Amino acid sequence: MKGNLLFIFLLLGALLWRCGGSDAQRKDDKLLAQVYNKNLYLSELEGIVPEGTTKEDSALMVSAYAQRWIREQLLMYEAERNIPKDLDIDELVRSYRASLVRFNFEEQIIAEKLDSTVSEAEMKAFYENNRDQFQLESTILKCLLLKLPSDAPQTEINKLWYSRNAADEPKLNTYAKQWAAFAMLNREKWYKLEEVAALLPKGTLTADNVASRREGTLSDGDFRYYYRVLETVQGKTTAPFDYVKEQASKVILHKRKQELLERWKEDLYQKELRRENVKIVQ
Repeated sequence: MKGNLLFIFLLLGALLWRCGGSDAQRKDDKLLAQVYNKNLYLSELEGIVPEGTTKEDSALMVSAYAQRWIREQLLMYEAERNIPKDLDIDELVRSYRASLVRFNFEEQIIAEKLDSTVSEAEMKAFYENNRDQFQLESTILKCLLLKLPSDAPQTEINKLWYSRNAADEPKLNTYAKQWAAFAMLNREKWYKLEEVAALLPKGTLTADNVASRREGTLSDGDFRYYYRVLETVQGKTTAPFDYVKEQASKVILHKRKQELLERWKEDLYQKELRRENVKIVQ
């Protein structure tokens, strides 16, 4: 404990020296820590301690930084000592650098030249031609669901929930915003069955009963639940287009990127070949 306090005191003294010392004193940097031939100097902690920090907190922050630095240097020392003899670090660094440079340049080409607009017709055509790529793993459904505290006004929600008048839908949304602990009222959105089932009391909706149990209300004491299944698609079948259209768009864009880069590289090759900057030695 005394050793830690002494270390903090020394670091705090060094920090105060740097902040309050004369110009002559600041000419020589202050050594804070050393691990073998690696040194940590006070100047390297620029910006570590925010303005207005108390002396005690400053000391703790500087100490924590130095301790992290020491541990990192020890780790690097041991890692370098244990590099396998057959591992060419310089080649790995060159290869990694080349990959980074290439990746960033390709991203620049894509940002400048890629048409990122995917039309509905294009997504639909891709979906129809690749239906086997869009198989569902599990059942999905469109549904409405409300989870209401037991003290929520019941007469009003019963009227709105069972209404078939489209004009009552905004009223239902308003009621849900005011009272619902949880609400799912988007008629067009698909959900995975397990996601919806997890929001209801256990066993309410399962893969075995979802096709027949279309609607219900139930209570677990603290909450009342209202649910209505609008549409289902069983697992192991082709997903509906509106469920996978975003996925189709991503696949189309990925394919475009690959084709764009291949065309660009081929154009570059042909251009430099004509300029005789590329020579093929037989």
